[in-house]
Amino acid sequence: MEVTEKDFQKILVGVDQSEDAQIAFHYALKEAKKQHAALYIISIFEKQNLNVYQALDQNFINQKKAELQTEIETYRQQALDFGLTDVKVVIDEGDPGETIVKRIIPHTGADLLIVGSKSKKGITKYFGSQAAYMAKYAPISVMIIR
Repeated sequence: MEVTEKDFQKILVGVDQSEDAQIAFHYALKEAKKQHAALYIISIFEKQNLNVYQALDQNFINQKKAELQTEIETYRQQALDFGLTDVKVVIDEGDPGETIVKRIIPHTGADLLIVGSKSKKGITKYFGSQAAYMAKYAPISVMIIR
């Protein structure tokens, strides 16, 4: 039986400010360039992590969303500077694992998801629950970076 390397056409990479996400992003850049694949840079606004006062303050929410937009555009520019030409950004809202699996993957038609093993904040950062969820339920190949 001959084993061949799989070619990926559309790569998703989940980003936040965690060290693992930074490593995943840089790996995704190299993989997208090597595979001549489109790169989708995704970030999820986690409204459920806000306290009740923040959640009720529309100005606060708008400010956080604007910061997220600026952050993801920085990633996009890094990808373009790296030499990639087909780079798209996606921002969504909700639980990261569920949102990526149920909305973003079907919407983009991606065939590889690259994520860090730990998130940037909260108690879930120690358990890797989002990465585990995506690995279990994503209908595409998933690479978890440590």
